[in-house]
Amino acid sequence: MAKPILIVGGGPAGLAAAHSLATFGQACLLVEKEDRLGGAPILEGYAKLVPSGEWAKDAIGGMVSRVEEAELVNVLTSTTVTSFTGETGNFTVELSNGDHVEVSASILCTGFTHFDSANKPEWGFGTYQDVVTTTQVEQMISSGNGVRCLSDGRKPKRVAILLCVGSRDRQIGREWCSKICCTVSANLAMEIREELPDCHVYIYYMDILTFGLLETKYYWRSQEEFKVKYIKARIAEVTARDGKLIVKGEDTLVKRPITIPFDLVVHAIGMDPNRDNGKISSLFGVDLEPNGFLDQASSYSSSGMTNRSGVFIAGAATGPETIDDSIAQGKAAAMAALEQRQVAARLVG
Repeated sequence: MAKPILIVGGGPAGLAAAHSLATFGQACLLVEKEDRLGGAPILEGYAKLVPSGEWAKDAIGGMVSRVEEAELVNVLTSTTVTSFTGETGNFTVELSNGDHVEVSASILCTGFTHFDSANKPEWGFGTYQDVVTTTQVEQMISSGNGVRCLSDGRKPKRVAILLCVGSRDRQIGREWCSKICCTVSANLAMEIREELPDCHVYIYYMDILTFGLLETKYYWRSQEEFKVKYIKARIAEVTARDGKLIVKGEDTLVKRPITIPFDLVVHAIGMDPNRDNGKISSLFGVDLEPNGFLDQASSYSSSGMTNRSGVFIAGAATGPETIDDSIAQGKAAAMAALEQRQVAARLVG
């Protein structure tokens, strides 16, 4: 009987990999350090996903149910890998619960860490209660309680969304674009306007990068249908005066200072490498790329390969990624692992 394939991480990429393997009759062991599956969309209470518009609890929740019901998938939550030794086709895994398992390959779907806005203190997070993150706004919407000021529960009349918080910022060592922030912010702006039609929403940006086919659906629609206002600006600081949050900066189109009061300021936080990537790199013997994400080998021969044979990666573990692309990468990594196993079997035969 073929040895199972180890999947580390139960987010969108890991769920997709597990389902694909099970579909092809391959047993797998899915290990998740948290107490439930679903990754950031479930654990952090995402609202409507981009670009499908489906609620995260339904879309990703459906993936969770499908994997949990699959006979060939052994799910272990609240569990981590403590040792990983061996070679392709014959790895030994030691788990935090004391189990030892023989596996033929591993797929790392260990995801990312949200940027901590405390690292951008001049923009008010941690100082003012009504300076929040996009994740917190997602939670407000998905909870059904609506978007509110945390200080007193009132409905905001004016909201600012600040882009590139923890992205494209050399001063704090975050030079990469986090890929999803512009589109997610445009989507959240429309959701705020839909719930609170009297609320004015402003998006402060350096550049707008609603990549691919999303320009019309999010950037232009948010302006033309939902009247979201976009300000190209360099932000200096967020302060408070007379019960309002004050966003100070320079309008870089007209080259003049701009100061606007708001009730709620939202940081569009970027995607950092998983804070455990140093440990994961050492444990599985895989390289890190210069920014701290897990490094991929050439993708032209086989998807999701690393420098170590038999160890594959997928999703936001490799860098900022969308949910849809993470799912596609999880499936591709699963097929690459099966392909490698079949090649090895033919060589032995």
